Amino acid sequence: MSAAAESMSSCARCGKPANLQCPKCMELKLPREGAAFCSQDCFKASWSSHKSVHQKAKLSSLGTGNPAEQNSASPNEGWLYCLKKGQTRTPKMPYFDWTGTLRPYPISSKRTVPDHIDMPDWAIDGIPKIEPNSDFQHVVEIKTPEQIERLRETCRIAREVLDAAARVIRPGVTTDEIDRVVHEATITAVWQRRCVEDIRLHSIITFSRSLAARRSVNEVICHGIPDARKLEDGDIVNVDVTVYYKGVHGDLNETYFVGEVDEASRRLVQCTYECLEKAISIVKPGVRFREIGEVINRHATMSGLSVVKSYCGHGIGELFHCAPNIPHYTIGNKAVGVMKAGQTFTIEPMINTGVWRDRMWPDGWTAVTADGKRSAQFEHTLLVTETGVEVLTARLPSSPNMFPWLKA
Repeated sequence: MSAAAESMSSCARCGKPANLQCPKCMELKLPREGAAFCSQDCFKASWSSHKSVHQKAKLSSLGTGNPAEQNSASPNEGWLYCLKKGQTRTPKMPYFDWTGTLRPYPISSKRTVPDHIDMPDWAIDGIPKIEPNSDFQHVVEIKTPEQIERLRETCRIAREVLDAAARVIRPGVTTDEIDRVVHEATITAVWQRRCVEDIRLHSIITFSRSLAARRSVNEVICHGIPDARKLEDGDIVNVDVTVYYKGVHGDLNETYFVGEVDEASRRLVQCTYECLEKAISIVKPGVRFREIGEVINRHATMSGLSVVKSYCGHGIGELFHCAPNIPHYTIGNKAVGVMKAGQTFTIEPMINTGVWRDRMWPDGWTAVTADGKRSAQFEHTLLVTETGVEVLTARLPSSPNMFPWLKA
């Protein structure tokens, strides 16, 4: 580590004042932001993820600097960058004041969905037609036993699909490849159940993608678009799957390690997992919805992390998003009402290493941390029962064990 003569920056790992800089970054003349550390310990703990910056810089110096020509598995034809929520595509990477080291890559063309599969009303353009004017935007629906059974089956499929995606995650795999696995797994799951309902992910519909898995890598908080970028050793990646089947939705996501990650990323992902588990543990009739945010915020802040405030959990069923609103934070949490048996909703905390604020990429979907530091998320769809809670998207005996803390 080298002592820098410039003004003091924040440590790339812990955010403390830092006057040391990675010598390799100095040699490559890379920006001081993201290369400053407060101590040798922080530098060593961040090395497995930080070193990828050097490789990208070397590749850029050899080529045009366009990510599509570097760590990419995409052929040139048919792969374009996404703009304006998929309404526009371009062959050139858009200009943007990127907050971290991650960049968008070209996305592939639309995958084919069988004609016999029915679609929800938002599937073509991403805009729900019935949802905005539904009474269930203001009143929390109590599901009937028949609706609950459909939700159980739908959420079971969603879990199976997410598990299929988890099994292929490793360095060198593109998020577009994960998208393909999700696409095929959903169609297979429906076919096996002899059903012709549609399974799609809402965030990708307007990109002319089909049965796609949202992917959020490193500093991406949520709604990342599957593209041609290859996952790298030291990355973390969230895969978010939403299934629409028999007229109802099931929603869940998990954050996974790609190869060997640094200790800070391990702590972030485990803490986020724990935030969700602690929140689920209080779900039962009579509990205020706002208490979920109190539990999550307390655990995250005690671990030195922050809670994203721009995105919340939500009611779910025949409508994808409806009441109740489930904030994951404390200050400013205006959630009203108490839990009752028969209600279904998601809890999906997004936890950041640095500040909680976010910025939107030019594609109109990808939300990233404002300071470029890493973010993680976990999500389940839940049913409030007479005595507590049923996790409709719970892990199965066949689910791959991707998390070291579950092996103990």
